Amino acid sequence: MTKQIRVATGVTGLDEMLSGGLVRGSTVLVRGAPGCGKTSLGLQYLVYGARNNDPGLFISFEEFPASIHRDAESLGWNLAELEEAGQLHLMFTTPQVLLDSLASPQSALGRLMMDGGIQRVVLDSVTHFARLTDDPVKLRAIYNTIINGLKREGVTSLLLGEESRTPDPRQEPGKLSYVVDGIIMLRYVEVESAMQRAIVV
Repeated sequence: MTKQIRVATGVTGLDEMLSGGLVRGSTVLVRGAPGCGKTSLGLQYLVYGARNNDPGLFISFEEFPASIHRDAESLGWNLAELEEAGQLHLMFTTPQVLLDSLASPQSALGRLMMDGGIQRVVLDSVTHFARLTDDPVKLRAIYNTIINGLKREGVTSLLLGEESRTPDPRQEPGKLSYVVDGIIMLRYVEVESAMQRAIVV
């Protein structure tokens, strides 16, 4: 059996839980409540890759690049330096434009993936696609387009998303949990009367 190549996230404890990292070419959903660290995890994943010659792309639907730079700087990461080196790219777009781009290998996004040698992608956030339709069948098709488009490019992706409103994935509109390769859940837990963050794979 062929040994699976692992892509380290740069988070030591998480990489230990993942037996060395994410499976190369996989698409993993990172789900959690607001403020639990999803974006920080995504940025650390990209920064670690950029510093190890594994170029990455951060796609945002809400935060402008200046805001992302500011948040990263507060964590000690100079994104501008990595961008200048061609190891990191930031893209601010809309769900519909991204969806159209992933459906066409000849799009500007496809060219960026190829010309930039992109190996890692973080999408913030996949929850926005649910606003494109109220039809769960169409939403499932949208999720498939996203995931298949990313896999076609051969990248290892993190899809950031808000915590599901239903604990049963069978009741989840579009059933995203069933089409990704894995799920990382970020949680708040109370330990000795203090709120702590926890991670579940």
